[in-house]
Amino acid sequence: MIKNNIYPVILCGGTGSRLWPLSRESYPKQFLSLDSNNNKTLLQNTQKRILEIKNIKEPILICNEQHRFIVAEQMNAINIKPISILLEPVGKNTAPAIAVAALKAIEVEEDPHILIMSSDHQILNPNKFVKTVEKGIKYSEKGRLVTFGVIPNKPETGYGYIKSENPLGNDEINGENILTFLEKPSLESARKFIKDRRYSWNSGIFLFKAREILNEIKKFSPEIIRCAKESLDKKISDLDFERLDKKSFENNPNISIDFAVMEKTNKGTVLPLDVGWSDIGSWESVWESSLKNEEGNFIKGEIISQENKNCYLRSESKLIVSMGLRDLIVVETSDAILIADKSYSQKVKNIVSDLKKKGIQAGQNHKKIYRPWGNYQSIADDSTWQVKLITVKPGNKLSLQMHHHRAEHWIVVKGTAKVQIDEKIFILSENQSTFIPLGSKHRLTNPGKIPLQLIEVQSGTYLGEDDIKRFEDNYGRI
Repeated sequence: MIKNNIYPVILCGGTGSRLWPLSRESYPKQFLSLDSNNNKTLLQNTQKRILEIKNIKEPILICNEQHRFIVAEQMNAINIKPISILLEPVGKNTAPAIAVAALKAIEVEEDPHILIMSSDHQILNPNKFVKTVEKGIKYSEKGRLVTFGVIPNKPETGYGYIKSENPLGNDEINGENILTFLEKPSLESARKFIKDRRYSWNSGIFLFKAREILNEIKKFSPEIIRCAKESLDKKISDLDFERLDKKSFENNPNISIDFAVMEKTNKGTVLPLDVGWSDIGSWESVWESSLKNEEGNFIKGEIISQENKNCYLRSESKLIVSMGLRDLIVVETSDAILIADKSYSQKVKNIVSDLKKKGIQAGQNHKKIYRPWGNYQSIADDSTWQVKLITVKPGNKLSLQMHHHRAEHWIVVKGTAKVQIDEKIFILSENQSTFIPLGSKHRLTNPGKIPLQLIEVQSGTYLGEDDIKRFEDNYGRI
């Protein structure tokens, strides 16, 4: 019998650069739909797969400020209201994040279990995952720090490993004491590990009592507890979010929970996780976990495929015609195309680094940028002008703002717009337009029941997004 409630903690950090061009810093992989079995995002599936766990409560999510509205919107879309969405001012790895989450959990309940999960993993057998977690709770109740080791099916060099005292079983879900954690091994070492059932992949999923993990962090890394507590005590509530104090949180060491605690504690227990787990860490792993046709191809979008084999073919906006391809990744977005041999999947992150160094925006940002009120997509631009397609969700409004360096022209193409320019307020319907002079206060609202879409033409000497002076805002951005 479970004595305490379980609070899921979902870590929403990471940029997923290996899945470029679909995953980028502005909209990384955890917010994308990559599961061929449903249309939910990786984050949404992370939350949905745990709903059947006994005594499970609403989640605590941890993300950065840039992605806060995406996280909130994706939870709202599956009818989940988190206990808290904690905003990290800087990334400090998993130990500080888990410390803050544990402290937050005991604000709600005396000493609950907390289930730590990454937002960007895929699990093909959610029913068995639930059973495995529930078995882990029996160990957590006894004060053990539980992690889950994935039974290897190949000599993988991209994961860390856990070595247990005794071999992990195939069918029975029993915990074993942890001897050590190992970093990503060489291929030679990985080939040895796969022959020994004491070695498993480190899934990065943890389960423990909140006070138990706090006591162990305090024992081995007391500075983390001090900084985490101070950053939470000094937090600022902002709409649905809690902003951790920047100065306090920045003082945290940049360290994982593996290094900070799990490698040092004598309370570690590992359970076998045989549930079709993948960290979706490369295009090859996406291909492996996707539904494929008889030729081994995954195909999505406007694709004409002839005599291809074992390929991942994905189009977001354009027609792709592919013939006679073998073992290739082809991913098209509106502003970039990746064509790579599957064996080069892990090296995509190096290309992203090169794009950043060269100042090429496609390395970090999509053409479509998401905002709390909707999104905008760059259509065309030059040094003194830019054209965007703006989409505003029903009932939402942009901030009351002005620009110092540009004027704007708005043309409504779908829906109804309520426009404020200085003291004048009026309605625009489809095919109607208006001009916003440089320096005028203005605001755009969607008063209708369907999404509002308009074309915005900007012209001026500077077109950067930082040329916005806000006077009123519904989303706490002043």
